[in-house]
Amino acid sequence: MGQNQSIAKEEIDVADLQEMYKKFVTECPSGALYLHEFKRFFGISTNNEASQFVDRVFTSFDRNGDNTIDFLEYVAALNLALRGKLEHKLKWSFKIYDKDGNGCVDKKELREIIQSIYSIKKDWKRDQDTQLLSPDDICERIFQLVDENGDGQLTLHEFVEGARKDRWVSKMLQLDTNPCTWFMEQRRKSALF
Repeated sequence: MGQNQSIAKEEIDVADLQEMYKKFVTECPSGALYLHEFKRFFGISTNNEASQFVDRVFTSFDRNGDNTIDFLEYVAALNLALRGKLEHKLKWSFKIYDKDGNGCVDKKELREIIQSIYSIKKDWKRDQDTQLLSPDDICERIFQLVDENGDGQLTLHEFVEGARKDRWVSKMLQLDTNPCTWFMEQRRKSALF
């Protein structure tokens, strides 16, 4: 737990937040972040397998539906990612996983998101928990631990309660693409050149 506190402290460091603001202003001088800029910001090409996932994340942050993320929406997104309560993060994650919007997450939806996250993080250091497991293995394990009635679908209740009961499940379901770690790595790389 002490490690999580130090990570959280590192993630919300004022200097890093100022750098994120500068990056937003530099990348979006109009004050609006468009989808293609959002993808470029995270290094996602329009043709790779993570593109649909990023589309859904972008749409979830575009609260007013104007196909842009303004600075207030950007701050709200950062607040959720950096400081949000577990329940709020899980509810947001559930909406992303529930691709068809039917109120349940099936194995196909879960597997697609996990595969997308792997694709996004392919150049990042993976932790020990996910290093040895394939997206299929992770999906099966989550369903074994969380699908209370065995119907092959996770309701919001199962999703949230499963994450609360099991730390590994919580880590897997939170859609932690870790924007701050990515940002800090990019900042370090640019300082080297």
